[in-house]
Amino acid sequence: MSRITVALPHSLLPSFSSTLRQFIESPLVVKVFVLHAGDYQSGDPKCEGIQTDALTSGKTLNGLFKYLRTEFLLFVSQSHELQLGQAALERFVDVAQQTGAGLTYADYHEIKAGQRSEHPLIDYQLGSIRDGFDFGAMMLFTGRAVRNALATYGKVANVERAGLCDLRLKVSADHPVVHIQEYLYTKVESDLRKTGEKLFDYVDPRNRAVQVEMEKVATEHLKNIGAYLRPKFSRLPKDTEEYPVEASVVIPVRNREKTVADAVNSVLRQRTQFPFNIIVVDNHSTDRTGDILRELARGNSKVVHQIPLRHDLGIGGCWNEAVLSAQCGKYAVQLDSDDLYSDETTLQRVVDTFRSGNFAMVIGSYRLVDMNLQELPPGLIDHREWTPTNGRNNALRINGLGAPRAFRTFLLRRMLLPNVSYGEDYAAAIRLSREYQIGRIYESLYLCRRWEGNTDAALSIERANRNDIYKDRIRTVEIMARQQLNSRKGRKPAKNRSFR
Repeated sequence: MSRITVALPHSLLPSFSSTLRQFIESPLVVKVFVLHAGDYQSGDPKCEGIQTDALTSGKTLNGLFKYLRTEFLLFVSQSHELQLGQAALERFVDVAQQTGAGLTYADYHEIKAGQRSEHPLIDYQLGSIRDGFDFGAMMLFTGRAVRNALATYGKVANVERAGLCDLRLKVSADHPVVHIQEYLYTKVESDLRKTGEKLFDYVDPRNRAVQVEMEKVATEHLKNIGAYLRPKFSRLPKDTEEYPVEASVVIPVRNREKTVADAVNSVLRQRTQFPFNIIVVDNHSTDRTGDILRELARGNSKVVHQIPLRHDLGIGGCWNEAVLSAQCGKYAVQLDSDDLYSDETTLQRVVDTFRSGNFAMVIGSYRLVDMNLQELPPGLIDHREWTPTNGRNNALRINGLGAPRAFRTFLLRRMLLPNVSYGEDYAAAIRLSREYQIGRIYESLYLCRRWEGNTDAALSIERANRNDIYKDRIRTVEIMARQQLNSRKGRKPAKNRSFR
């Protein structure tokens, strides 16, 4: 049987010819479709141009499948310069055949600013439904799996940018997605930004239309696998606990002598119609943070300076210390030690929102600023993709939900946050959203200060991968829980699938 059809985006860079030549010369490649915007002329019998305005549109992908006559489709998703490794395509095909994969992808080397390094990817799992999952530059789809997926779940959606995401979600519903932990090719990287600079790309207002499309395909996927939740919410249990104040602002901190006083003072400036305090959980700081907090606590009875007895706490564990303490109020409201409340009304607005509805949690909106409080792009992060009808489903495909985040304390005391320092609040939010409604405030309440001291400012690929694996695992657990919930209610049960 014939082996591979390649879909390759055209580029005007000189390196395109050498990338294309590698595929032409491979004995496994039967056909190369060059996807272009009207600027390509085919010069080889193996090549054929397909003019398109959008590389990953439903129209483009559905059109490709009409011409697919081979066992595999190798979709090259980026126009960077590529260098195939030794027997790379042979290895892709061999692993796909041995595992029965619907989709196969591999680690790669990358060249940044002339430096060559390894770029390991992470394993795909049930919870890897986010549209930013990194498959690298090459995705090998098995033709049989694609045909089965499209027959079962319909053609690729009529979208401009989310078609490739829709395709791999449909394929993954009933077929393994296999990660080859071998460096099978080299990519010359053109995006040289640090991780902290890429962090907010997906919520850039300029990408709003793309986000709407991504929500559409992710929601359909949740329906396909029996994990979609209808917009019907449980009533909150009765809160019978007594509290010393109405609200507590919780600030976990370790070694933030440059920023913690600003954070605390931004809370002290709050004007409210109720009593509140600030619980600062100092996780055994070794700089002047502790001295600064002791001085603030001496000067204002609202400041509660806690030092945990334990030495194994992450941010989530520090939150649990605050929430379980007798000083915690009815509502626990987040503030990171790097950040500030935007004005003196933030806390009142959060509590007013709690009081206005049957909300387990309230999430606000924030503005990115530098240390001088000058706005940074993309500016306001309001997460308007969260809607009352579909927010808890859409939450499973995005990496953040907004700030400040606030909880009903009695609910957190029942479930607690994971004792980690990444994704702990996200885990709590999607867990609560499974049952209860989440309130939203779409105006800016919070200033997120970006500086070189941020914990996510410049992560290594290994650290970034660990973070992504963890959040995907959170989503995996939540999807499985929602599948069970729907199954108990007699809705579409989840199928048995293998994920590698």
